[in-house]
Amino acid sequence: MSATPSRLARFSQGPNTLFCYGTLRFGDVLKALLGRIPDQVPASAPGYRAAALQDRVYPGLVVCAFGGSAPGMALTDLSSEEWRILDAFEDQRYELREVVLSTGSGLAYIWPGGDVRAEDWDATEFEENHLAAYAARCARIAPRLAAGEPKGE
Repeated sequence: MSATPSRLARFSQGPNTLFCYGTLRFGDVLKALLGRIPDQVPASAPGYRAAALQDRVYPGLVVCAFGGSAPGMALTDLSSEEWRILDAFEDQRYELREVVLSTGSGLAYIWPGGDVRAEDWDATEFEENHLAAYAARCARIAPRLAAGEPKGE
């Protein structure tokens, strides 16, 4: 059994909200992975920041030493299959944890450290320079994720 099912199994009793602070905030990415854009509400994660990561176009959610709050979206109507797909999509290096959000509690993929840059991730820069190629890559790997295969490339 892979680590992915056990990561989700810890939270089978809730919460059922996924906090998205990076690439999953974009409808093009969600549609490529899931075939739809789930219901979502604006949310933030106080005490965290979406950090730029060395040599990556996506961010990592890390504890913010200076207060602040990471902006994002809370996905509120994911099916079990969609949870499984998104969990398989997320790098195994991320830790799935429950976090306090501005809208209540939810789950978030936390970056455990390493490769964290001093600056925050720039969603606008990602959208302008990387979103199209990133969404296309997500569309290519989505069938493998849906079939329960590794995302590979």
